[in-house]
Amino acid sequence: MDWGVGLAGLAAGLLIAVFTAPVGVSGAVFLLPVQLSVFAIPGPAVFKGLVAVFLLPLGVWLITRTLLPPRQPKPPGDRPSARTVTGLALAVGVVGGIYGIGGGSLLGPILVGRGMPVAKVAPAALASTFATSVVGAETYALLALTDSGSIAPHWFLGLACGLGGLIGGYLGARLQPRLPEKTLRLLLGSLAASVGALYAVESLG
Repeated sequence: MDWGVGLAGLAAGLLIAVFTAPVGVSGAVFLLPVQLSVFAIPGPAVFKGLVAVFLLPLGVWLITRTLLPPRQPKPPGDRPSARTVTGLALAVGVVGGIYGIGGGSLLGPILVGRGMPVAKVAPAALASTFATSVVGAETYALLALTDSGSIAPHWFLGLACGLGGLIGGYLGARLQPRLPEKTLRLLLGSLAASVGALYAVESLG
């Protein structure tokens, strides 16, 4: 076991989760650039391009709606229906299962942009991310028993990042009630847009 890699993963998970947990993002989509770049794991350009296409316009849209809200705001009861949320979660779960992200980074900005408060979206997105992440990791582990390719999870690195994320998530959740809604919305939009821009540059490079 490479303890240097483990410590780096723990530190990255902790730092990322402190900033992402308050807005309901697990941080996996931010950990991937670290794992792909710092730990020299080859990353497909297709993945980076897809994330850029989703996150960059989503983040810009959320920032714009926060800074320039519509003149006629939606009534409080006008929220996405349960069927709409379930459909979005299904689509995000499929994408997350393929690329190893929980999906909160995609679902959170959509729901917040549709008018739901960050305080409600964040815990729900994190809970669903945890469930889909566990199922995804177990599925990859089972497939590795029958597949000749190297698709098994890197358990040491994953657990190290997860431990850091656990600590950072706790700190971030404690921080969230102290931040105003507008700040949280801008933080979520900025995180989505910055990761989208990063991946766009890397996919073109």
